[in-house]
Amino acid sequence: MNDTITLLTRRADLAPASANRDDRTVEVIWSTGAPVRRRDMAGPYVERLSLDPQAVDLSRLQGASVLDAHRQSAVRDVLGSVQSATVDGQRGTALIRFSSRPEVEPLWQDVLSGILRHVSVGYSVEEWAETTENGARVLTAVRWTPHEISLVPTPADPGARIRMETNMTDTTISPGPPETQTRAAINMEIRSIARIAGLDQSWIDGQIDAAADADTARRAAFEALASRSAPTIRTEQVRVEMGESQDDPALRARQMGEALYARINPRHDLSEPARRYAYATPVDMAKELLTLRGESTMALSPASLVTRALHTTSDFPIILGNTVGRVLRDAYQAAPSGIRRLGRQTSARDFRSVNKIMLGEAPLLEKLNEHGEIKAGTMAEAREAYKIETWAKKIGITRQVLVNDDLGAFSDLARRMGQGAAETEARILVTLLEANSGNGPTLSDIKALFHVDHGNKAASGAVISDATLSAARLALRTQKGIDGRIIRVTPKNLLVPPALETMAEKWLATIAPATAADVNPFSGAMSLVVEPRLSSATRWYVTADPGEIDGLEFAYLSGNEGPQVESRSGWDVDGVEIRVILDFGAGFIDHRGWFQNAGA
Repeated sequence: MNDTITLLTRRADLAPASANRDDRTVEVIWSTGAPVRRRDMAGPYVERLSLDPQAVDLSRLQGASVLDAHRQSAVRDVLGSVQSATVDGQRGTALIRFSSRPEVEPLWQDVLSGILRHVSVGYSVEEWAETTENGARVLTAVRWTPHEISLVPTPADPGARIRMETNMTDTTISPGPPETQTRAAINMEIRSIARIAGLDQSWIDGQIDAAADADTARRAAFEALASRSAPTIRTEQVRVEMGESQDDPALRARQMGEALYARINPRHDLSEPARRYAYATPVDMAKELLTLRGESTMALSPASLVTRALHTTSDFPIILGNTVGRVLRDAYQAAPSGIRRLGRQTSARDFRSVNKIMLGEAPLLEKLNEHGEIKAGTMAEAREAYKIETWAKKIGITRQVLVNDDLGAFSDLARRMGQGAAETEARILVTLLEANSGNGPTLSDIKALFHVDHGNKAASGAVISDATLSAARLALRTQKGIDGRIIRVTPKNLLVPPALETMAEKWLATIAPATAADVNPFSGAMSLVVEPRLSSATRWYVTADPGEIDGLEFAYLSGNEGPQVESRSGWDVDGVEIRVILDFGAGFIDHRGWFQNAGA
């Protein structure tokens, strides 16, 4: 699975007066939520970041890296780490700590001197809310995740339209009515259109001399690209072609699919062959596919073109299905899931039960007797099982959406299905964890996952505190393996519902104690994982690293990792039917890496 996430960034300021020279820490304001003017395929808009604590997922920012200008290609790009981060509804603040490496020291001194003053936050957006204010389109990030904080130079020129740097002062910008473009701005956009479409300077000069507006230039660009790729007159002369023919409908279909995806996701870098379809609508694509297959399209209305393309060629439904699949997987990968982080991913060959055999501890060595005989050792084993099941849903993209070129509805449907697939996985895992009235699934020893006999359940529920965390840690560290020997499980994660998030943050926070009695023994010892799907507002868990010991395990069918998308011409739907299939299963392999406290 590709876990790559394209991060947006915003600029903010350092507060050198807050620097602690001994601890090498300084406070930063990494967001004030100030609006900024953007532009996408639909035109200009105003972007806002909601700083409602419920809108911002800080799980990735706690303990994240402090980078050099968002570079992350090597270890040298890491300047420090985020010690703590908060959002209070008005701004996002953080305490960052600089590394003591020699190459970082000059930067730290520049921060202390006030020379380096600016930071930028890298973030991804999982959900937008679109509104209109004073005639301007406003997109508000209502569910987003900051990933890192970077030290950056001065802000970029706004005229360059660099998305990565935004002045985040305390002032607010009220979105006004759409601005009337100046001739200079229109000419700049014409040059941008030419660059994307691969057109030369003579074409640019012709559009500027004709005083064309941006929309007229886009239509002219598409016509130029269409004429460039028009079929040439063939003779009977024999020629040898190397590689794929550009007249191959299947090849054209792949290029169309890429271009359609790029219109939905402007951050996608179009390949050169696909640029010819950069401004093509679904109707344009349907017409060209029919023409390539030798069908006459004269006098056909847009609706007729789409209908015929859907029912006379398989390429058009495939284009739409592939585009939906790419948008869906983007949303699926971006959807946060707390409990998924605590499990180990694997794959299964088929739908039969996945049997997991756990071996006991390695046998201890024995002193050789006087005869030098080496005795054979044995290892105990235990067995747990679970199975892959299929989860699916069918959606339809209507002919009206395609004719109207309504890519907003198109992409929104795909994103929601991707988020739905991620939500399905998370709910399966949570349901498994909370089976048997919260005690977890029944294991092969006919006992629930959390059981007194397993030594992984608190005798009585209590809130998170030094005492209860110590008890959980002790229970894990003294767990015995199958052979009855202590295996020393290391606590790694604290899993809580949203109601306990603030309390958990306090007990895991990094502070500078004044006395030994003020030392927080759990500072930095565990990672906080918040799972909003947990049904209990009091129950919390301490877990080991899934890479250290068997525990929660989830699997996909081999070769079908994540949601799979299939498409066909609609029968029940006047358009295209998209089928989303998820082959997924999960189970607990061992109880020794999990501890539960019912809370109070």
